[in-house]
Amino acid sequence: MINVHDILETIRMIQDECLDIRTITMGISLLDCIDSDIDKACTKVYDKITRYAENLVKVGEDIEKEYGIPIINKRLSVTPIAIVSAACSESPVKFALAMEKSAKACGVNLIGGYSALVQKGFSAGDERLIRSIPEALASTSCVCSSVNVGSTKTGINLDACRMMGRIVKESAEMTVDDQCFGAAKLVVFCNAVEDNPFMAGAFHGVGEPDCIINVGVSGPGVVRSALRKYPDADITEISDIIKKTSYKITRVGQLVGVTASERLGVPFGIVDLSLAPTPAVGDSVAYILEEIGLEKCGACGTTAALALLNDAVKKGGVMACSRIGGLSGAFIPVSEDAGMIAAAECGALAIEKLEAMTAVCSVGLDMICIPGDTTEDVISAIIADEAAIGMVNSKTTAVRIIPAIGMKEGDVLNWGGLFGKGPVMKVNTYSPSKFISRGGQIPAPLHSLKN
Repeated sequence: MINVHDILETIRMIQDECLDIRTITMGISLLDCIDSDIDKACTKVYDKITRYAENLVKVGEDIEKEYGIPIINKRLSVTPIAIVSAACSESPVKFALAMEKSAKACGVNLIGGYSALVQKGFSAGDERLIRSIPEALASTSCVCSSVNVGSTKTGINLDACRMMGRIVKESAEMTVDDQCFGAAKLVVFCNAVEDNPFMAGAFHGVGEPDCIINVGVSGPGVVRSALRKYPDADITEISDIIKKTSYKITRVGQLVGVTASERLGVPFGIVDLSLAPTPAVGDSVAYILEEIGLEKCGACGTTAALALLNDAVKKGGVMACSRIGGLSGAFIPVSEDAGMIAAAECGALAIEKLEAMTAVCSVGLDMICIPGDTTEDVISAIIADEAAIGMVNSKTTAVRIIPAIGMKEGDVLNWGGLFGKGPVMKVNTYSPSKFISRGGQIPAPLHSLKN
């Protein structure tokens, strides 16, 4: 039965507390586009994407108008291009250009899937695609890229970590005139998931249907507002408040996902109930942690508070929707969160503390700017460290860091919009070169043997 109180509450959350649907992401399989002739393959890619997604933006806008729910982004994800391009001998950058062309034709904000999965080694096409990432990202504005270098089941491909340190640096260097934005469109994963609607890590997994709709919600401002009403609640009550709020947020996400699925004539996949912040004032995961009782995000107790938040978000969300997936929890991207930016600028939040926080949040070291003279080996080691947290804890972790070429600690990269701005943070520069240069495979942990 429709409850008038619930309707009014939802309207208030949208108008006053920054509730929105962060993204409707359509996943499209390109497996049937594989062809040894790269030009034919790219034509198939363009044709299939535009056929399925031609009405995605319109449907999203119609739902916004009808329900009054802001839908910030309409996005696409495709089969990892390393798989699609493996039959071709030419540079896979042509696929990136085909993705860009199709994304612009459909009017979407971003398209993900210029990706490779190399957690256990490199198959045909993987190395070729990875080496082409800097050029692909510099040549496009909508295309996002990801590489999975490890998993709990397989361990960590240290050769891939070493390679990605160089690729991240090159991606920043090739877009230095655009605030090093290429590196902001590239993420390195451990335990990547196949149904993630969020960029830059979205790709359409090989186990997914031919086409599917996934939804990502937001809502940090709503959670913070709910907590503010109970300044004297104990920590158990805090958890309960977050759970109930997450339930309401997720119900909105399910409504949008089911409606979009019906109108587009494709299956509904999942709701990713991650608390995804924006640079807007009040729409911040850091501010939630401070509302719980921290003077500043990064203070002692931050990791414990984040663990509580992440757990409560998941528990509330799974009661609201039977199709929870993606990453689901709390995101801590520095440049995209006003509270994180403030904490980093005043020195309360360091990369080492962020790394500890990634053990209990949804993803990992996300949208962090580092000095431009940081070596490739240090970047590779940061990736390996974060992958180790994901591997040992059986969770998704990721690294999306931006070497600010020509800048030093305290300077700022500013992209505007959802990407926000990032203060350049200090990095430990003691050399990990000998460790990284050993190469090989870090073995999977003992608890991976679950069969």
